Amino acid sequence: MSTYVPRPGEMESNWHVIDANDQVLGRLASRAAVLLMGKHKPDYTPFLPTGDHVVVVNAAKVKLTGRKEQDKVYRRYSGYPGGLKEATAAKVRAVRPERLVQEAIQGMLPKNKLGSKMARRLRVYAGPQHPHAGQRPAAFELKKK
Repeated sequence: MSTYVPRPGEMESNWHVIDANDQVLGRLASRAAVLLMGKHKPDYTPFLPTGDHVVVVNAAKVKLTGRKEQDKVYRRYSGYPGGLKEATAAKVRAVRPERLVQEAIQGMLPKNKLGSKMARRLRVYAGPQHPHAGQRPAAFELKKK
């Protein structure tokens, strides 16, 4: 008996909407990463893009536990000498709140070409509105503590 491997025509991707309002960032990111990778599906294959599309709304209202708002530092480097930019989570939330959620989720995806393809299926919005109503995304409920 051989192992079942889904063909490109057989792979179906659904759309999910996750409301980040009062959700802990790490828990939200891990659930979204599972949806993007497709690990919740019975036909999950590690080397194929079997995952779904994920839309995260209300990213500006995500919670950070402890002192991460002041202590967590986001870094980016331009590649030039002296081009290292640093910003705390509070500053990033004030300027680009989508970046908090997007970097947390992308950090949990594979670091290869397939991970980049999965990351393109992620859409993050700071407010409650999103332009993907035409895809009829299903609301994905996260458990609250």
